[in-house]
Amino acid sequence: MTGASPAIRVLVVEDDPVAADAHQLYVDRVPGFTVAAVARSRAEASRLLERTDIDLILLDLYLPDGHGLQLLRSLRAGGHQADVIAVTSARDLAVVREGVSLGVVQYVLKPFTFATLRDRLTRYADFRAAAGEASGQDEVDRALGALRSPQPASLPKGLSAPTLEAVTRTLRASATGLTAAEAGAELGISRITARRYLEHLVGNGCAERSPQYGQVGRPELQYRWVTGAR
Repeated sequence: MTGASPAIRVLVVEDDPVAADAHQLYVDRVPGFTVAAVARSRAEASRLLERTDIDLILLDLYLPDGHGLQLLRSLRAGGHQADVIAVTSARDLAVVREGVSLGVVQYVLKPFTFATLRDRLTRYADFRAAAGEASGQDEVDRALGALRSPQPASLPKGLSAPTLEAVTRTLRASATGLTAAEAGAELGISRITARRYLEHLVGNGCAERSPQYGQVGRPELQYRWVTGAR
């Protein structure tokens, strides 16, 4: 009986300590991946890559001692073949094209949710798992297609992106969490509507819920933003 495939070893390169912790938390929550190291600068990343086996780099492009693509160019010149997922706020398509030429297999724009990164990592794992000789063009296309994201998923019927953004901001700003009634009152929407959005966030791994006791009758559900969610 063969053992499970080894975990994909990830280097997180991110100078913001809060974001670095969040990215590490996200990666470690995805089965089949493990964070091997975290670097806060281009120089630290280079040193780590010299002594640590890395399969995938989660790379912020804006680093305090140089652009992330400068790091990537030096790695490629040195023969390092680790794949790269760029995690960045950069939206310049010229930068995107250069990154692709240097081996960036995915881009994740900040801010993002755990579900977004989980999708990209899962797709990368599927792409990496493809092995052997392709029987034809269709099989090659399927292997490459694993890296492509589907069309943006539509929200469940009845939910709107602006209201979801408002609910998200309100929940993140609450240190103690909110009930659906409290969120609804703050946003000027009904408790039922607020609860639909809050449950959507729970389903995406961005929020968690727990019963709030101490009241007469059925306890209210308290919703809290998940630490590290983006």
